[in-house]
Amino acid sequence: MKYPNFSEEKKLWKKGYKFVVGLDEAGRGPLAGPVVAGAVMVKPYKIFDSSVRDSKLLSPKKREEVYNFFKNHPDIKWGIGIVSEKIIDRINILEATKLAMKKSIKNLKSDYLILDGSFKINSQIPQKSIIKADQKVFSCALASIFAKVTRDRLMKKYHKKYSHYGFDKHKGYPTKAHFANLRKFGSCKIHRKSFHPVSEA
Repeated sequence: MKYPNFSEEKKLWKKGYKFVVGLDEAGRGPLAGPVVAGAVMVKPYKIFDSSVRDSKLLSPKKREEVYNFFKNHPDIKWGIGIVSEKIIDRINILEATKLAMKKSIKNLKSDYLILDGSFKINSQIPQKSIIKADQKVFSCALASIFAKVTRDRLMKKYHKKYSHYGFDKHKGYPTKAHFANLRKFGSCKIHRKSFHPVSEA
């Protein structure tokens, strides 16, 4: 199995781009909660040999370890963008994902963007979209971890308020347990009302 590497970043560094930012999101598929985007910039030619992978391939414990290692690392700059379920319902999940990505780079100095996916965001900054970039590009893989850890922590907080849905376990994703609780209790304030089967609950 190939692991995320710096080949894309290196190409851009050689072309003179000093502030290359990788972006990815967490939370496009859930029935509840926000969509969260992560943005990561690595200082040019600071290559890491680490356990960074696409967040979906890591255990929650390992994601937390990677997050904690990099969150204050001097050679890493990062940002988070969060878009609520209400805005998701208003503009749809794809547009909400793009908006979260724009928010995530707001406080980052960037001159090139690498996006995980097949779409681009509305920005004057040059950008490139790569399908499954979180499995290929180091900065996108690390961005996926920042986004996932941030979102999981948010959903655990929501669990304290809406404990009967089990958000601490499934994080809002469409599991059997979530479907059952949705049928039993109906939807709550953080459910995405435009998503099936929430729209029928």
